[in-house]
Amino acid sequence: MVDDERDGVRLTSLDAPLGDGLGVTKGDLVDHLDAFADRLVPQLAGRPLSVKRVRPGQEPFMQRNVAKGAPDWVRTVPVWSSGAHRQVHQVLCDDRRTLLWLANQRAVEFHVPFFHAGAETEPTGVVLDLDPPEGADFAVVVRAAELVRRALADAGLAGAVKTSGSKGVHVVVPVRGAGPEDAAAATRALAARAAALDPDLATTAYIKEDRHGRVFLDSTRSGSSTIVAAYSPRIRPGLPVSAPVAWEDLPSVRPGDVTVTTAPDRLGDGDPWARLLPPPQELPADLVAEGHTIPVARVAAMHEGKRRARAKRSAEG
Repeated sequence: MVDDERDGVRLTSLDAPLGDGLGVTKGDLVDHLDAFADRLVPQLAGRPLSVKRVRPGQEPFMQRNVAKGAPDWVRTVPVWSSGAHRQVHQVLCDDRRTLLWLANQRAVEFHVPFFHAGAETEPTGVVLDLDPPEGADFAVVVRAAELVRRALADAGLAGAVKTSGSKGVHVVVPVRGAGPEDAAAATRALAARAAALDPDLATTAYIKEDRHGRVFLDSTRSGSSTIVAAYSPRIRPGLPVSAPVAWEDLPSVRPGDVTVTTAPDRLGDGDPWARLLPPPQELPADLVAEGHTIPVARVAAMHEGKRRARAKRSAEG
C-alpha cells in the first residue's frame, strides 16, 4: 500500500513501527531524512555508501551491495569487498530522490568513507572516534575530546566535533594533500599525543581489557573505513541522531536529546556541520612521520591476542 509519494518515490507503511523496540514509525524516519536531505546529501554524494537497515522481527544489518530491484536511476559504483571477497555495487546517494528510496527501504544509518568514488588515494578528512567505558558519564567523553582538541592545536590543526549518535563523539579534521596511509598514520599520532596529555583519562589501547576504565581514542576509522554522517539516525530506541556541536557547547550536551523527532527544533534550518567544519588542512610532516612509527591498532591487537593465547596455553600446559 502506497501512503505517500515524494519526488517520484512511492513510500509505504509509514504508520508501521520502524523496527523492534525503536519506539518510532517508518514515517518518522522518512520525515527526518527528508527534512535533512539538503544537509545529508552533500555529505553522501559521490561516496560509496554503506547503510544499516532494520526490519521488524529481524536483527539490524549492514548493507553495502545495492538492494535487488533498485530503480534504474539509483547510481552505484563497483567496489571490491575484502569481507565478501567479491565486487559489490554500492549506492551513490547524490540526490533527495535516492535518499527517500533508501528511507523507504528502512535504511537508518548512513556510513561514508573519507574519499569520493574513483579518488580513493585522496582522503578528504580524518577522524578520532571517542568511545567511553561502559557506564561512564558523558562528562568523561567531553574531557577526552578536549585532549584531542589540544593535540590538534599543538599540531597546528583544527577539527569539528559531533555526537556519534551513541555514547561517544567524533572529532573530524578535513585534510588535503595526503594519501590514505599518511592520513591514517597522522590519526594514530594524534590519538597518541592526546592520550599522553592525560593517560589516566584516555587510552589508545585497542584491546578492551587493556583500557581499564579510560576513554578509548579510536584512530582506526581514518583511511578506508567509514564514519556515520552528521544528521544520520542511529539504530537505538528513539533513533538518536549524530548531531554537530560547537566546542563551547559540548559540556552541556546530552547525546540522546537529538532524535529524529526532536532534531528539527534542536538543530534548526541551517547546516551547523558545514559551518563548524574548518577548511581542509595539510597534515604536518612530523605528525605523519610519528604516526608511521606507531603500529596499526588492529594488526597490533591481533598479534598481541595470539601472543597472550600462546602464553595462556603454555601456562596451562
